[in-house]
Amino acid sequence: MKIKKHKILVAIFFVAYVILLAYVLFFAEIFGRGQWSEIYRYNFVPFKEIKIFWKARHTLSFYIVFLNLAGNVLAFVPFGFFLPMLVKGKKKSFPFIFMGGFLTTCLIELTQLVAKVGCCDIDDVILNSSGVIIGYIVYAAAKVIDRHFGKRKA
Repeated sequence: MKIKKHKILVAIFFVAYVILLAYVLFFAEIFGRGQWSEIYRYNFVPFKEIKIFWKARHTLSFYIVFLNLAGNVLAFVPFGFFLPMLVKGKKKSFPFIFMGGFLTTCLIELTQLVAKVGCCDIDDVILNSSGVIIGYIVYAAAKVIDRHFGKRKA
């Protein structure tokens, strides 16, 4: 019974996370999502925007650089952390979770390109996928710690 309640709670957190992520990526005016422009920017050159932001980190505000680089990574850490808790068997494996995160971020970028919302950027795929990896590492470390300390209690 405890495991079922735990899984329901994780599912609620994951759904809330996905809704918040969708809002930020497609609707949040604070990130320029509500503005329509005749000029749509996109980037298909890996690391191009990352280099631009990194080189301009001294002239741009810390907030802008952090939001673009670290924000894209941090936005997908919950994906890599919560998804393995919701799936069973081999689907918990790193390759499955990574491909799920990678394909999800590719779908998001493709949607941004077609809908001309935000900015379709291959660097976002790289940064988001890095977040999935970090989230999975945190998940795996938590499992190891739980196994180690869980056995000590018994």
